[in-house]
Amino acid sequence: MADQSLTSQEREQGSRFAPKFDASGLLTAVVVDARSGEVLVVAHMNLEALDATLASGKVHFWSRSRQSLWLKGETSGNFLNVEEVLVDCDQDAVVIRAQPAGPTCHTGAPSCFYRRIESGGSGSVLVKVKT
Repeated sequence: MADQSLTSQEREQGSRFAPKFDASGLLTAVVVDARSGEVLVVAHMNLEALDATLASGKVHFWSRSRQSLWLKGETSGNFLNVEEVLVDCDQDAVVIRAQPAGPTCHTGAPSCFYRRIESGGSGSVLVKVKT
């Protein structure tokens, strides 16, 4: 868990990496394509997933639904190869710049964000984004 002994100043301006996990032991992980900057997936990491990602260079997540660690691409071969990991100011979220080795979404789409919300007279609808 997070090192509570750090002051806000140390956490926000210092050089010590001390991730701040939420009450469920998770932090938000946003993965973007290192080449295009496109958001590929937003998921969660616990300490084990974060450590595995940093050690292996392949993105790991914590599955909240399965309550287990998962390596993205383990079954599909569509790994997310880490180029850079950035942490936000209070260290409770990371942005991972990665090279995808194929589609990121389990639907086969390049990104999990493949639909746009459009509002109309009868309410909001989802429209596929052209890739």
